[in-house]
Amino acid sequence: MNKYIKISAITLAASTAMGGAAYAGNLAEPVVEDPVYAPAPAPQQISSDWTGFYTGLQLGYGDVDGPGVLDGDNGTYGFHAGYDYDLGNYVIGGELDYDKTDIDLNGGAANVDSVARLKFKGGYDLGNTLIYATAGAARADTSLGDETGPFAGIGATYKITDSYTVGAEVLHHKFDDLGGVAGADADATTFTVRGSMRF
Repeated sequence: MNKYIKISAITLAASTAMGGAAYAGNLAEPVVEDPVYAPAPAPQQISSDWTGFYTGLQLGYGDVDGPGVLDGDNGTYGFHAGYDYDLGNYVIGGELDYDKTDIDLNGGAANVDSVARLKFKGGYDLGNTLIYATAGAARADTSLGDETGPFAGIGATYKITDSYTVGAEVLHHKFDDLGGVAGADADATTFTVRGSMRF
């Protein structure tokens, strides 16, 4: 019996000594590893190809200089849709747009209700920016009657993403013989800012 007590005592003493050694400090310096960071996401590449359909909304201002005292100005709002074809350095395209307005001429003696346009565009591809000239035919709906005339202007469009662009446009219109009245000619200038979705 004493033999088993002695063996148990020796085993207990050895276990205690080994356990103490396990809790003792290590003489080697601890290794501190550098933190691992995930790489930053690569910036999204925006295509410089302008080919495709687009549609969007516009908000602007129109100023009409009519015959005699038939002058007026007011805000405009509308929508547009078109197609561009990228030829490399140059871009051509066509567009339909419509502006709703309520421009009183001579304090309400006449008014302009809306303008619709058929546009042809030609521009220069600067990558994410397109600058262009445009011309075509515009039809004005007025209280004196509808009238069709030419227009021309310039514009610029900037790609925020491949699917969304913003831009601005200035157009000058000329309408002759409003309401069929000889000499009742009017010039109109519009400025619009535009936002478009591209497909």
